[in-house]
Amino acid sequence: MTLIERPFDITRLEDEWLEADGFGGFASGTVGTLRTRRYHALLLSATRAPGGRVVLVNGVEAWLEADGQRYPLSMQRYVPDVIYPDLTTRLLAFGTEPWPTWRIQIDAHWVCIAETFVSKAAGETVLRWRLESAERTALPNAFTLKVRPLLSGRDYHALHHENPAFNFNAQTSGDQGCVSWQPYGDRPVIRAATNGTYLHAPDWYRNFCYVRERERGLDFSEDLATPGVFSFNLADGDAVMILSAAAATSASANAEPAAAHAAELGSIEQQRRATLGSRLQRSADAYVVARNEGRTILAGFPWFTDWGRDTFIAMRGLLIASGRLDEAEAILLEWSATLSEGMLPNRFPDYGDTPEYNSVDASLWFVVAVHDYLVTQHAGAATRERLQQAAEAILAGYTNGTRFNIRASTADGLLSAGVPGVQLTWMDAKVDGWVVTPRIGKPVEVQALWINALRIAATWNAQWQAPAERALRAFHERFVDPATHALFDNVDVDHVEGAIDRSIRPNQIFAVGGLPFPLLEGAAARAVLDQVEAHLLTPLGLRTLAPSAPAYRGHYGGSPLERDGAYHQGTVWPWLLGPFVEAWLRVHGAEADAGAQAKARFLDPLYAQLDHAGLDHLSEIADGDAPHVPAGTPFQAWSLGELLRIQHLLAHWTTAAA
Repeated sequence: MTLIERPFDITRLEDEWLEADGFGGFASGTVGTLRTRRYHALLLSATRAPGGRVVLVNGVEAWLEADGQRYPLSMQRYVPDVIYPDLTTRLLAFGTEPWPTWRIQIDAHWVCIAETFVSKAAGETVLRWRLESAERTALPNAFTLKVRPLLSGRDYHALHHENPAFNFNAQTSGDQGCVSWQPYGDRPVIRAATNGTYLHAPDWYRNFCYVRERERGLDFSEDLATPGVFSFNLADGDAVMILSAAAATSASANAEPAAAHAAELGSIEQQRRATLGSRLQRSADAYVVARNEGRTILAGFPWFTDWGRDTFIAMRGLLIASGRLDEAEAILLEWSATLSEGMLPNRFPDYGDTPEYNSVDASLWFVVAVHDYLVTQHAGAATRERLQQAAEAILAGYTNGTRFNIRASTADGLLSAGVPGVQLTWMDAKVDGWVVTPRIGKPVEVQALWINALRIAATWNAQWQAPAERALRAFHERFVDPATHALFDNVDVDHVEGAIDRSIRPNQIFAVGGLPFPLLEGAAARAVLDQVEAHLLTPLGLRTLAPSAPAYRGHYGGSPLERDGAYHQGTVWPWLLGPFVEAWLRVHGAEADAGAQAKARFLDPLYAQLDHAGLDHLSEIADGDAPHVPAGTPFQAWSLGELLRIQHLLAHWTTAAA
């Protein structure tokens, strides 16, 4: 749980919270209630789960009126950088347990409690407000809550501007306090069920300023429509607003009164979260979403969909190590159905059904995830056979050759891949046709994955044993740098035999940790670990390039070109701490208190980070230079997944050592 109380650092006001709906939609915002991203919204829905996401209700303007005074409960930022109203002096505390909750000082006697949660049972966003007094005095009739919903009805990547096509018309259901709008004919209907009264008063709020978008070098100004005002007499009890999205032809909203429905949703949701277990496991649940009749994992919030590579890396901690084996099985089976020419997709687009097959490692990570799942002995015979067949189809496709020159080399059995202009490895930044780190040839982590995949398949089919042994011998012969005894990042660069890339990058760590079968042991493993620790280790993860390299970029920021240019050129990735810690344990595990050392040195800084940036989650990346400011998506699946996996590994390591 994250709890922020006064006095607090003013920068904490822009830390972010997340409430996911299990279908790709979510609600998200900041501690201070300011929207700093185009993705911050109270009702953001996936029209074709988990894609086709649209922002319907961006936020609200909320305030209390009493004795001629107006007390703000929300803040807005307008271009160029004007905050109005200013809530900072009244915000007493913010917490995330059991869901985002604010305590706002009203006057000397009264505090307003505002809370927001998304019900996974109903896919609805619940907003509630109530007043509390330490003096336990009766609430006067003078307090009236006013709420103006701010609507758009746009694609979640876009921005909205004032236009005559916006439909302000409201449909009301007086009996149950339901008001609905459909801003545009091709967007879902927005419904608000409340225990207040609605006054139709259409207006535009113009020039909202989103500072995170401005920092990213993108358009950052937006106009939002507000169709009317809801009023609540807080003397009558909690004020409730339930936001939901529906197709234009769907049935009417829930017939239960709003307050009772919100209470029921809250009770169900609180019980559901309690069953998930730890704080990390509750956060992990946000990434597991529906796709077709199965399940998948979103790579991150707010802007990623499901990517193959991210799904298979993240699920090892989010699901398999956490015991959520039914969901792991459903995801592996769902993805196995997308096999094409020995490859699994790199990603699904936001719109349309055609996946993108442009990754050399996603399919190999699938085999690793299959291994982790099958060793749990959870799979039935039919599932085991189906997953093993999928894994072997990948190995056969890669052996014989598939897209983008992906093929096992006849010369040494290592896996070669790449064509100009296409990014195939996890270091996949590309902008304006520029592939920043093409890594065409035989990248080191791809070999670690390839050899692991061969060895995994050999556990049930002996035909893969010889190719695994041959590739491993070649790896030892070709990847060890005689000058440092660590590993080259790439050999046969650009398919030129003997060409090597000596860049000090984290990819070599997978030869020691992060995969079921290490490729190196003893002094060779220590040489890799020592180089990575000396040049790349930070408290938040591993740098993607040593600071001594001319191409190193220590800060991730600026325009898309600048950001993508830094993405894998020194930027820190927290997920890489997982393979690093596993490598460290494999090298130092015989030392006294190795598990305790690893936790204190490597995991505790990540635990501390849960209270910053994306609250209760880990960010996608951080600056390579100190103080390693978090960046990228504030909620990243594989960052959290690897922390869970290593936490699980450490628990077993410590138990075994004892």
